[in-house]
Amino acid sequence: MAEFKIPLIAVVGPTASGKTSLAVEICKAIDGEAVSCDSMQIYKGMDIATAKPTLEEMQGIPHHLIGFAEQSDDFSVAKYCELAGAAIADIHSRNKKAVLVGGTGLYYSSLVDNIEFLPEESDFEYREMLKKRAQAEGAQALLDELSQIDPEAAKELHVNNLGRIIRALEIFHTTGKTKSMQNEQSRLNPSPYDLTAICLDARDRQFLYDRINRRVDLMLEAGILEEAKAFYDSPLGRTAKQAIGYKELNPYFSGENTLEECVENLKMQTRRYAKRQLTWFRRDSRIKFIYIDDYSCGKELLDAALDIIEKRDVY
Repeated sequence: MAEFKIPLIAVVGPTASGKTSLAVEICKAIDGEAVSCDSMQIYKGMDIATAKPTLEEMQGIPHHLIGFAEQSDDFSVAKYCELAGAAIADIHSRNKKAVLVGGTGLYYSSLVDNIEFLPEESDFEYREMLKKRAQAEGAQALLDELSQIDPEAAKELHVNNLGRIIRALEIFHTTGKTKSMQNEQSRLNPSPYDLTAICLDARDRQFLYDRINRRVDLMLEAGILEEAKAFYDSPLGRTAKQAIGYKELNPYFSGENTLEECVENLKMQTRRYAKRQLTWFRRDSRIKFIYIDDYSCGKELLDAALDIIEKRDVY
């Protein structure tokens, strides 16, 4: 007899693609509750920059793992998987359906593939040495070194993601095993979920980029400048510092750049992030893609998503 798996629907995709709206409509249609899969929406006070859903946008649908962590907290993927797994189990125990929604690919993959996080070995002295090397030689030098040790892990990392580059080098230094080897070992346990995954995309890349640009303009109208100023006046953890939407505006506060220059940079960095998100989700063959520019209204988009869910017949 096949082992029972908890049915789980995932709505993933790039920023500004309409994930929250679609997930809420799916929840309304199937008696579901949303579980956030966003590494920045977990934080309190980071509402506008992270496009955290408002009460109006939630439409009465319970949303889990939103706005509960302090900005000073360092939050790990392992901790997210622990909390998200508990939330999904709780939703299922109440005969509701869990709908995972967000764009953080690492959180999504780690959760749905039941990645087992091995005990972390740390060498803070070695880590500090790598940070000094990055300052002197540039992050690319460390990424090149990682490419020699662990080409698979290096291929997945952007040169700007210095923290993860250093961590991958530290893992090899402290354990003698590459991060890729540890990842393979961590996938030995089967997933507890019967997954139906949907990714929102656009056939016309400019269609998505126009949505991103409009979102940034709306963020300005909503008060992102005030939120960003408060963000930098607060004690920040390593994870929260990575949020797109704040660091791009900091040169405006310091007088280094005009507001217009900072806003254009924010739009560009957000578009680049969306491209990285899509690259991540395209690697998962289980995901069914829905192209938002194929549909003229939200009802048509919802019907397409429900058709995918019904064909999977997980409920």
